[in-house]
This record gives sequence, structure tokens and C-alpha cells, in this order.
Amino acid sequence: MNTKPCVHAMIVAAGRGSRFGASIAKQYTMLQGQTLLQHSVARLASSGYINECLLVIAADDSIAQGLDFALPIHYAVGGAERWQSVQAGVEAIMKAGADDSDLVLIHDAARSAVLSHDIDQVIEAAMLEPYGAILAAPVADTLKQSQPITPDTQSKSATTSSSNDYIAHTVDRNGMWQAQTPQVYRLDQLYQVLTHVGEQQLAITDEASAFEHMNLPIRLVTGSRQNIKLTYPDDALLLEAILTAQNK
Repeated sequence: MNTKPCVHAMIVAAGRGSRFGASIAKQYTMLQGQTLLQHSVARLASSGYINECLLVIAADDSIAQGLDFALPIHYAVGGAERWQSVQAGVEAIMKAGADDSDLVLIHDAARSAVLSHDIDQVIEAAMLEPYGAILAAPVADTLKQSQPITPDTQSKSATTSSSNDYIAHTVDRNGMWQAQTPQVYRLDQLYQVLTHVGEQQLAITDEASAFEHMNLPIRLVTGSRQNIKLTYPDDALLLEAILTAQNK
């Protein structure tokens, strides 16, 4: 097995981020004079393993190609689901002549505070694995499993609450991790699991989920808690504070 493969970086930026609630796709949120997408590309550029980047964008995206980036950029058009966008990126990388054992690094456009050290760590871990590795953080908070309240037991207070869910039980957080990106996989293995997802019509939230469905081991690499994802409007304040602190 080739332990020093080429690394092909990909940022998935074809979604609109409906939970963010803005009129513009969240990857084009401005922070410190640049879009979130530009910040994320710049972070990848800080790794010595990455020399260029593939951006997977929506077919109607009229913004990305007008921006300046810290790396040479190639483009692919994504699909309706995340896995379809990743698959489009993988196919573009394969058509460009990549080797089957090369690594594909997949990063979220909305994670612009990832540390350079963590990028290198997850790449180096994936180089030693047959399938790949992802950045993740051990869960620190107490986790609660919820259950919806039924009409005959619903209290009056629930009518003014932001949720009609109540605690069912506490989830044991030992061994629980929050998945982050980058996630780094062998090209041929990634292509095979994405094909499986399409054939089986699986619902996955990240590429590691596809490997899990096929019982293929993916290594966890501890990442910084600074590597937050912009998901809700309040996240922008926290992310900007993190970027400001990192740039001091």
C-alpha cells in the first residue's frame, strides 16, 4: 500500500444551509472581510500536503468563481444531497487522473476555523489506514435522549415552550464523538461506498456514515473544539471570535 499518496482537497459548497436562515448561502457569509468559503480554503492552503482545491458548488452558483482564493481552484457541480456532491467531486478527481490509492480530503465550507495542525494530523493518520480517518471531538456535554409528550400527559407549560420534547433518559457519553471535517479517505474506497449509498438509497449525514454501513473501519483523530461549524445565526458570533483569537 502506498503510504505517501497524493492528497486531493475538496470543499463541499453546494448546499444553502437552510438552518442558518439567511437569504444567501451560508458559505458566503462575510467574516472579517472575506466569505466563509475563502477562509476555509485559506485554512487548507496552510497545510503543506495541499496544493490545490476542488470546490463543489451548486449549478446556479454565481458567486464562487468571482472570488479570490488562497489556492488554485477547480470546480465541479454538486447534487441535491451532500453525498451526491461528494460523488461529483470524486468523479472529477478520478477523471483528472488520480491514483486509486490517493487520498481525498473533504472539508465543509462552514468550518473555517480548523487548525493547520489538525489538518496535517488527519492526513497523516489517513496515510496509515486502508480506508481513512476523520477529525472528531470527544463529547463533553451531558447528552439527553428526548421523547415527545403525548396530549393526555402534556403540561400547560409545554404550550409556551420552544419544544414539546421531554427527557427520556441520559445517554452515556463515554465513547461518543462529534464528527468534524476534514475527513480523509482512499479514493477508490470512497468511490465504492458512495456507489453503495446510491444503490441502497441510504440516508447519510457524512461520508464516514457510508463506511459504517459497510462495516469498514475509519480512524478517529482528535480535533480542536475551535473547529466549529456555522449552522445557526448565533454561531457566526462565536466563529468570528475564534477567528479573531487565532489571528492574534
